[in-house]
Amino acid sequence: MNPMDATQTRATLAYPVPFVFDRSTPPRYRLRNASLETLTGVRFSLLGAGSMPVQAPITLEPGEVAEIRIHGDDLARSTVLVVRWHRENGDEYLWRASF
Repeated sequence: MNPMDATQTRATLAYPVPFVFDRSTPPRYRLRNASLETLTGVRFSLLGAGSMPVQAPITLEPGEVAEIRIHGDDLARSTVLVVRWHRENGDEYLWRASF
């Protein structure tokens, strides 16, 4: 493999997180699909002391927003939101968001 091919391969492996996480109005948090892709099987879970209602997996079209209600004391120290989704090609991703 020539060095140029290796550089191109590394460049194509990067996939930016497709979300903007709005933390400005707790306990209502908003997650916007900032990508140009439709994201399917989007689901949320918490690690730590916070709580939220159970929500079925959803589909987020480009620009669409999901609202999540999360309650807890000092979420920034005790809780992490985990978001799972599938891209259009079927690949599954996980992203951890802090408060």
